[in-house]
Amino acid sequence: MFISPLLPLLFLPLALAAKGSPHDELVQLAAAGNGVIRLDEHAFDLLTSPQRTWSASIQFTALNPQRRCAPCKEFDPSFKAVAKAWSTVPQVHRNTHFFATAEFDESVKVFQKLQLNSAPVVHVYPATEGPNAKNAANPFKYDFSSGFEAGPLAEQLSIHTPIPIPYKAPIDWSKLATFLSLIPIVTLIFRFIRPVIYNRWVWAAGTILVSLVMTSGFMFTRIRGVPYAGHDGSWIAGGYQNQFGQEVQVVSMIYGILAASFLMLTIVTPYQKSPARQRTQVYLWTFVNFLVFSILVSLFRIKNRGYPFKLLF
Repeated sequence: MFISPLLPLLFLPLALAAKGSPHDELVQLAAAGNGVIRLDEHAFDLLTSPQRTWSASIQFTALNPQRRCAPCKEFDPSFKAVAKAWSTVPQVHRNTHFFATAEFDESVKVFQKLQLNSAPVVHVYPATEGPNAKNAANPFKYDFSSGFEAGPLAEQLSIHTPIPIPYKAPIDWSKLATFLSLIPIVTLIFRFIRPVIYNRWVWAAGTILVSLVMTSGFMFTRIRGVPYAGHDGSWIAGGYQNQFGQEVQVVSMIYGILAASFLMLTIVTPYQKSPARQRTQVYLWTFVNFLVFSILVSLFRIKNRGYPFKLLF
């Protein structure tokens, strides 16, 4: 008769044991969500408790279609893939780091508490107690400069997990199929262009063209990132240390005409059987050489105002 009022007190320790510790509750929530805890205000406070022996990676997102957050939809599969990879590690390590997602519509107060006005955002809360504790007052914020891919995310989060996250990018079957389908096409094309590729004159022309472009200052303009032309429309930049992109084209064309005129004088003209034709070509190519070289000297005078010499111009 006197024992019956004491019965609830006798079962109180059993009820507390059944409820379990906060860590056990987090383990159950992670298992129920396939490795990702779905957060509300209570679960967030539990996960980020000031006295915690675990760490946590939390994604703050807005996946509701009404929010129209395209980056959230793009990043969410990557976060889930990394969380799934973490769920494959041994339990002794898996239960010391948790992955969680805070959906805006389900955890508005959490967003307000953290003063978050954009998404997606990833915070990593390190352990504050135990062997994995870190002396960090603020959570680590993931930098999205590497994009929304799962590989960089796993690499960065592995810095804060007990062991590296064993993430491996899945095989992109569409890219593989595209590559395999291109093999017969490339083989067929190669069969037609093979005579061109093995033609020594094609390689000779390509070598000359590359040489003309490079000796005209192409790499100089590429390294310095200079504009194609001046703001006033000019295509010649004054001084030795300046050059526009259009100037490279003009100078390479001048070099090419000069080289061609020399080749005509030394290779083609001597083999002309008609004396009159040979004499005409001598006059013609000599004049072309003299004219174009005069243009080159005039350009040099524009680059160097103190140069006193000139030919025709």
